[in-house]
Parts: sequence; structure tokens; C-alpha cells
Amino acid sequence: MLESNIRVMNKDVNTIIKDAQALFHDAATLTGEKATEARQHAMKLLDSAMVNANDARASAMVAGKEMAVSADHYVKENPWKTISAAASIGLLLGVILGRK
Repeated sequence: MLESNIRVMNKDVNTIIKDAQALFHDAATLTGEKATEARQHAMKLLDSAMVNANDARASAMVAGKEMAVSADHYVKENPWKTISAAASIGLLLGVILGRK
């Protein structure tokens, strides 16, 4: 679920940025009131992209903290399983790296 939300947010942010770039490009060729309107619209799009990016960052931070708490809880509940898993991984890596 989190990954799909991040993909959607990235797609939305990229679309907004492309639209803003096009508006800035058009604003460079326009003069007067139309140029001002185009720049203001582009700034609104960029502000929207920043809000979306901040929302995605906040969601990722919350999900990361939840996973860290879950892992911490598991390690505290199952210390010997965790130690044996870490030792097994270390042994496996030692064997693999020792062969080279």
C-alpha cells in the first residue's frame, strides 16, 4: 500500500513539475499581464508539488518508524531467534567471502 501511494505521489509530482516547466517556458515568451498570470500559475503548481512531496516524506517517515518499532518488539520478544539468524547470516557471508 505504501509503495503504491509513493508511486502515485511521484507520478503526480512529476506531472506537476512538467506542467510548471512548460508554463515557465511559455511565460518567458509572453509579456505583460499574460506572463504574470502564467508565472503565478506555475508557482501554484510548484507549491502543490512541494506539498505532495512533503506528504510523501511524512508518510514514509511514519511507515519507517512503525517498521522500526515492530522490529524492535520482535527482537525483544525473540532474542535467541534473532541471535541465531544473525549468526547464520554471518557464517554464510564468511563462507562466501572466504572462497574468493
